Amino acid sequence: MNKHIKKVAVIGSGIMGSGIACHFANIGVKVLLLDIVPRELNDKEKAKGLTLDDKVVRNRLVNDSLASALKSKPSPIYHQDFASRISTGNMEDDIDKVSEVDWIIEVVVERLDIKKQVFEKLDKHRTPGTLITSNTSGIPIHFMSEGRSEDFQKHFCGTHFFNPVRYLDLFEIIPGPKTLPEVLDFLNAFGEKFLGKTSVIAKDTPAFIGNRIGTFSIQSLFHTVKDMDMTVEEVDKLTGPVIGRPKSATFRTVDVVGLDTLVHVANGIYENCPDDERRSVFKLPDFIDTMVENEWYGSKTGQGFYKKIKDKDGKSEILGLDLDKMEYRPKKSKKFSVLDKTKTIDHVIDRFEVLVNDSEKPGEFYRRNFGALFAYSSNRIPEITDELYKIDDAMRAGFGWGHGPFQIWDAIGLDKGLELIKALDLKAASWVQEMKEAGIESFYTVKDGASYYYDIPSKSMKKVPGQDAFIILDNIRKSKEVFKNKGVVVEDLGDGILNVEFQSKMNTIGGDVLAGLNTAIDRAEKDFQGLVVGNQGKNFSVGANIGMIFMMAVEQEYDELNMAIKMFQDTMMRMRYSAIPTVSAPHDMTLGGGCELSLHADKVVAAAETYIGLVEFGVGVIPGGGGSKEMALRAQDTFRKGDVELNVLQEYFLTIGMAKVSTSAYEAYDLGYLQPGKDIVVVNKDRQIATAKAHAQLMAEAGYTQPIQRTDVKVLGKQALGMFLVGTDSMEASRYISEHDKKIANKLAYVMAGGDLSEPTEVSEQYLLDLEREAFLSLCTERKTLERIQHMLKSGKPLRN
Repeated sequence: MNKHIKKVAVIGSGIMGSGIACHFANIGVKVLLLDIVPRELNDKEKAKGLTLDDKVVRNRLVNDSLASALKSKPSPIYHQDFASRISTGNMEDDIDKVSEVDWIIEVVVERLDIKKQVFEKLDKHRTPGTLITSNTSGIPIHFMSEGRSEDFQKHFCGTHFFNPVRYLDLFEIIPGPKTLPEVLDFLNAFGEKFLGKTSVIAKDTPAFIGNRIGTFSIQSLFHTVKDMDMTVEEVDKLTGPVIGRPKSATFRTVDVVGLDTLVHVANGIYENCPDDERRSVFKLPDFIDTMVENEWYGSKTGQGFYKKIKDKDGKSEILGLDLDKMEYRPKKSKKFSVLDKTKTIDHVIDRFEVLVNDSEKPGEFYRRNFGALFAYSSNRIPEITDELYKIDDAMRAGFGWGHGPFQIWDAIGLDKGLELIKALDLKAASWVQEMKEAGIESFYTVKDGASYYYDIPSKSMKKVPGQDAFIILDNIRKSKEVFKNKGVVVEDLGDGILNVEFQSKMNTIGGDVLAGLNTAIDRAEKDFQGLVVGNQGKNFSVGANIGMIFMMAVEQEYDELNMAIKMFQDTMMRMRYSAIPTVSAPHDMTLGGGCELSLHADKVVAAAETYIGLVEFGVGVIPGGGGSKEMALRAQDTFRKGDVELNVLQEYFLTIGMAKVSTSAYEAYDLGYLQPGKDIVVVNKDRQIATAKAHAQLMAEAGYTQPIQRTDVKVLGKQALGMFLVGTDSMEASRYISEHDKKIANKLAYVMAGGDLSEPTEVSEQYLLDLEREAFLSLCTERKTLERIQHMLKSGKPLRN
């Protein structure tokens, strides 16, 4: 199907509908968002003398819903300007406009009768060939299209987005009885390539794939928590980041999503899956019934498994729910020795074997949890899908799991997983034993840089489809390694391009990483054509190794610290002025030194979800790896005829001084971290390394030549410095900043002004780097700076604004 999606209509403007509309606007598609007409005036409309015929009233529901979505945090949209791509209307006055769109997405209330009424109206107005899909989370797809036109049924299916749409990547596609195969193929490819999703074609079964497995996992934990006499805090501690899942873990996630939503899905599975061997798991335990009766649904009602209150001093306090007494009490913290053992295991996948072999309570919890999950997941094939990798894809993309059930099973071993299942008096699906008897001991394997999965019908390993557009570093790391030290692995991506992958804790940049970067550039200049700096970890880089800086400063090893900062600066300048093109591929947190590296690359290929910023002010220093210099240079490059140069420079100064971090890669353009016409954004992070490689190739093939270091950076000297100093004096006097904050700001001002030169002057980058390094070192001697760094190190959290 050669189809281009230029405009979509979203029917229903609730949280999901508005979220879907915003995400299509994110990728540059025009959106028509429609909802019903209000049946009565509200108090404000009555006060204004409006009537039900006024357009502002008729579009009130849709406009209020969209406005609420755009104000929500985290935002559903990459940049507020993108909201202009969405037009609104109502189902009575504007339904004929659906004839102009390429795809209609229904997102109304989860009632079959209402959906069928909506589809009847849409069928009268849609243009033949227009895609039409439902975002239902559980209503059987085959019921919805009954009675509709033949063309409608051929182009109709389910397309289930997960909430929040921008941040959860799962895109389930559920065919109807007459859906054309080319429609499914098109949506599968569009979801992956343009929407940035993990597309999974599911069968038309209750709750499809993600919610069927995810709801079972949560319901199973609901029963386990009572059986093992555990608290909600204990479960959340054991089911969060330690096993590669979100910080909200289990109970906090339910609070955020809404207990009523979970109950709705669980009841639907219980009622519609009479032959499910674990059907009883979906029956709600007594404590859930009580919470539903009390309307303790979570964040939306102010209390769920947790409740936020103000104590007598006005400070916020989080209470936890005692599941025995059904009363709230202060949160209980709990330490587990097995979690201490996993702290030195950087890769989550390597922790599972340790966790299930623990001899204490957590080990029993994990054995029960994973044993039940393994058995249930294996028995859902071929009911909900024919391919096991789709279950893993769905759980990673829809529920934020770092690893799906079969990947975890592989990590602990096939026999160990079967042992856990047997201990619970459960049975794995017969195909698992058949796989074992065929001599295949794992569900996945890697061959020639590609992932293969066990295909049940053929009893053989098959290549996971859709990988050709991706480069999976986990798959090529061992076979394509060119260089390795404690901080980096350098891999050959093929076609003359190397990749530098950070391997340090939280991808911080220290001596090993800098040495690895320099070695990679040396190798690339000698034997290759280009260099990519990218990884597929949780974050690109949270910045420089602050602990190393702290120790040098405490020991007053200022010569060593000076050399370390100079090495950082020199390495960043090598990124800019090497003989081969360099491409940075940032994603998620790209802070401090990670940002500075991207500022110095020839090109940035950023994931849409990139939170980038120079945040060094938070620990009492200025950017010292070339970031302060680079922002002064970029300010100069934006001086245009008619611009007020001081105002431009001030904007860049404030970006650093306020430690501004972009909320998306698109917002990074506004802050000057990314440059229009040079840097690009990719929505699908899985494609990022491959795209970065392609751009490095293009630059090399176009005849890349080594740039000449700049000596034409215009600085304003005393003219700018005086303005900045007056500003910081005023802010201190007004108590907006402390004396120490003023000192940091004045140091930054000195660098970005180019010192106290008597008149505007053109200087070299090295001149600014020397000022920057001197300012950085002087701030490292400050007691307040050392206290801030120490506090940050103790908290264990990355520095953010």
